[in-house]
Amino acid sequence: MAGLVGRDREGNYAKNMNVPFVDLSEQYHAIKDTIEPSLRAVFEKGDFILGAEQQAFERQFAEFCATRYAVGVNSGTDALYMALGALEIGPGDEVILPTFTFIATALCISYTGATPVFCEVEGETYNIDPRKLEKVVTKRTKAIIPVHLYGQAADMDAINAIAKKRKIAVVEDACQAHGATYKGKRAGALGEIGCFSFYPTKSLGAFGDAGMVVTDNKEIFEKIGMLRDYGRKGRYEHKIKGFNSRMDTVQAVILSAKLKYLDEWNRMRGAHAAYYNRLLKDVPGIQTPVTKEGRTHVFQTYAVRVADRDRVLEGMKAKGIGVLIHYPIPLHLQEAYADAGGKPGDFPVAEQVANEVLSLPMFPHMNKGQIEYVCASLKELVEPSLREA
Repeated sequence: MAGLVGRDREGNYAKNMNVPFVDLSEQYHAIKDTIEPSLRAVFEKGDFILGAEQQAFERQFAEFCATRYAVGVNSGTDALYMALGALEIGPGDEVILPTFTFIATALCISYTGATPVFCEVEGETYNIDPRKLEKVVTKRTKAIIPVHLYGQAADMDAINAIAKKRKIAVVEDACQAHGATYKGKRAGALGEIGCFSFYPTKSLGAFGDAGMVVTDNKEIFEKIGMLRDYGRKGRYEHKIKGFNSRMDTVQAVILSAKLKYLDEWNRMRGAHAAYYNRLLKDVPGIQTPVTKEGRTHVFQTYAVRVADRDRVLEGMKAKGIGVLIHYPIPLHLQEAYADAGGKPGDFPVAEQVANEVLSLPMFPHMNKGQIEYVCASLKELVEPSLREA
């Protein structure tokens, strides 16, 4: 299979194409004519913090998620932190989360003074495993944070059943799952509180940092609204000890324009994932993503699993293909959480996934030629491992 060729964006064949992990230029051109006059209006008004456009976007995003309320904050990490703060979680409490996720999910727990409790993940979806979840619940457990990893919702019926029985709050980390559905309901509306990140590379990304909390609970909505803004209700009337975590109006303008395209862009991602799946189907040594029945996957990340992952990673990069690893070290093995006493072998599924997972290029405006080149290159690199085995 030496001398692989692929097609460039114009459909021409070329050796060693450059395929970026993500390319957001087409998204910008789609919203350019909409955002420029809107941004100009914000600049002229000087309405940069909690402005009218920001409040409008909160209403739009709540409607998108089919929740009653939405509160804009300055990042997905702060969205999770504010959610736990609204639940009055603090020292002495425990919060359960999957060990295979980005560290921000654990950090938001640590910020409150509570203890993160790690849980095993499923081998197919990489989401928290409900069969292992109840085993780590204790009298000190105050919340569960299921992470909808890579863009597919966790098994929320099973998680909610455990939470309801034990009277535990469910805070969704939907930072990678904008628009994903579980039995017809959007991610973010599946627990007591839903949290989103609008980091630029997300399916719905800002031109900087931003985040959102959604909920149907009016009391939580009002408390997060105060927490993000110095704990105040009036200009100088501070009801609680709060923070400075407000979404910029400029980011709200960008996000509002993009939100109109989100379902379409998610469908495009889904079509690319289906093509990846078709080209990689039944290829020995490559495990493609699994989408569970009753769920939609928005493929924020298209991750495969391969043996000898690090060699394959370097080979893909050498061929001009942007690939990443999400995530190479489970949280229980991170040095930052060494005080939790985690050791290799504690969570074998998560550890195996972390050693094998490889994220391939994925963005709405990819073309088939790029996907074909990525798949051909991946198959070429995986085959030597199989021959050696």
